[in-house]
Amino acid sequence: MTRPRVMGIVNVTPDSFSDGGRFLDPERAIAHGRRLVAQGADILDIGGESTRPGAQAVSAEDELGRVGPVVEALVGTAPVSIDTSKALVAAAALDRGAEIVNDVTALRADPDLAGLCAERGCTVVLMHMLGSPRTMQDDPRYEDVVDQVRRFLAGRVEAAVSAGVAEERIWVDPGIGFGKTVEHNLELLRRLGEIATLGRPVVIGSSRKRFLGEITGRELGERLGGTIASNVLALAAGADVFRVHDVAEARQALDAAEAILGRRDWREPPRPVHAR
Repeated sequence: MTRPRVMGIVNVTPDSFSDGGRFLDPERAIAHGRRLVAQGADILDIGGESTRPGAQAVSAEDELGRVGPVVEALVGTAPVSIDTSKALVAAAALDRGAEIVNDVTALRADPDLAGLCAERGCTVVLMHMLGSPRTMQDDPRYEDVVDQVRRFLAGRVEAAVSAGVAEERIWVDPGIGFGKTVEHNLELLRRLGEIATLGRPVVIGSSRKRFLGEITGRELGERLGGTIASNVLALAAGADVFRVHDVAEARQALDAAEAILGRRDWREPPRPVHAR
């Protein structure tokens, strides 16, 4: 990857932490996805099951019923990522034209998912999470969070490759907020370069997360500044893909940061670069 990608979030759920219920209706979700692309999203990440702390699991049938029409309608507007840990849902989304499987369990929850991704040749996002969404914030502890997350991701990359997934199709995500305290999240962002040494594109999902509220005293709808700060510093440290709710603002911040860092000529018109 030579340019940072902005991954716009489309939650087709009743209970996601930031926008739960706003886009449960398929038509509203589709309109939202199109709006994110117009604002500069390079990828649309569509999910039908909340992974917020304490979230309840949903069946594959219910999850597919939520995301299927949305994926089908948005394919072609931008590359589509399906945010799921279920092979049944991933297969249906890939059949409809999705190109990326974003699995918060790093191919551990469903034994059929790795083989499916290998067979279809899709890009796979492997994320670190301690426990499950139901338990991940129950007193998370690490001896060295960065070292342990890095070793976990290295192991999951190796497992995916062993299952037949092409290494060049693998992205890694340290899982900001997934089984981490505020200090764990901050340490991961400070030392993100150590995750980048894995040699795979790094995805960061800090948008509107609770830790930003805890360090700034801001409520959920007031965390844009913290989100942008975390994304810009992550870009400088080696992150490649930024999963965000506020696409227009993130796109502008990353374009400006790239120019400041000398990674693009400021005279060059910024343009979305799709992750194909």
